[in-house]
Amino acid sequence: MTRLDNIRANLEAIRARVGSRLVLAAVKADAYGHGAVAVARMIQDSRTADWLGVASVGEGLELRAAGITLPILKLSMTRHPEETLAAVSNSITLTVTDTASIVAAAAAAVEAGVVADVHLKIDTGMHRIGCPPEQAVELATLIDRTAALSLGGVFSHLPISDVPAGADFTVSQLRLFTETVAQIESARGPVRLKHLANSGAVLNHPDTWLDMVRPGIIIYGAYPDPASEHTLALRPGLEWSTYLSFVKKVHAGDSVSYGLTWTAETDTWVGTLPIGYADGYSRLFSNHGRVLVGGRSCPVIGRICMDQTLIDLGPDTDSVVGDEVVLIGSDGGNEITTTELAELMGTIPYEVTCLLTRRVGREHVS
Repeated sequence: MTRLDNIRANLEAIRARVGSRLVLAAVKADAYGHGAVAVARMIQDSRTADWLGVASVGEGLELRAAGITLPILKLSMTRHPEETLAAVSNSITLTVTDTASIVAAAAAAVEAGVVADVHLKIDTGMHRIGCPPEQAVELATLIDRTAALSLGGVFSHLPISDVPAGADFTVSQLRLFTETVAQIESARGPVRLKHLANSGAVLNHPDTWLDMVRPGIIIYGAYPDPASEHTLALRPGLEWSTYLSFVKKVHAGDSVSYGLTWTAETDTWVGTLPIGYADGYSRLFSNHGRVLVGGRSCPVIGRICMDQTLIDLGPDTDSVVGDEVVLIGSDGGNEITTTELAELMGTIPYEVTCLLTRRVGREHVS
């Protein structure tokens, strides 16, 4: 269940923190598994963000088809002519990083009969995508000379803004970005939007907020790293529950699931859940995870299957088939968070929710 009310509250808290800056809400990867269309509609109706960020043209087109009219930035380049044309024809702002991506965007804009908005991405140290800073002025000037394009923004990305140990590197990135933008503006005049701050920077680095911030994971109620300063109180954007599909008694010495990796030390009751790794409940929880049944914490036992998971209900239980089982969320004063599951997996909360497949039914509560 996606808690749109909590996501809205998180966005309102972000707005209050960053003041007059614009907010771009990252809704890529199906809004980090929370449902991009539902989240985007809530954002548009509540005006809790000004822009939306996507990773692919398909994601942007899905939002446009659903009636989303907010500005949308595709956060990386597109190299396929058909996709580029579809993007500019549907007012999806493109990221450009080099001469080739600028020429491609211009060709699509000419074909569509529009002037396409583009944002120039500068690599300030992450070395993923973006132009070298020393090429930024030349590329910005090329965009300005191209009648079919308009330079709407310049941006970069911060890889370690979420941890205190990354403060010096983040400051150096801000300095390089600021110097590069100053050179661009000296050559061609002001750039409308300059943006740098991701979730970690919203929490930790006010100097990076500039004209617009681009929060992602904090919108959905998790901190980007356990070491991040909790300068915002966040509400969980997602709850995930299932039910007991089968309950049986196993005896001391009995083993369960594939590989027979768990053996009962005493007689106990075992419950079956109709979810597995094909739903996004990671196989890494095998013999390590836990769920909540009637407010009680029950361990996951044996290997997670593709479609089913086993839990230990204990030697005495009143649980029956159909009882609710909480995988993420609260029950009876007990809580399982995406951060807890991420730690069990050796990963980050982003992956926990992004793994949820479309097979998992969604309910959006506003």
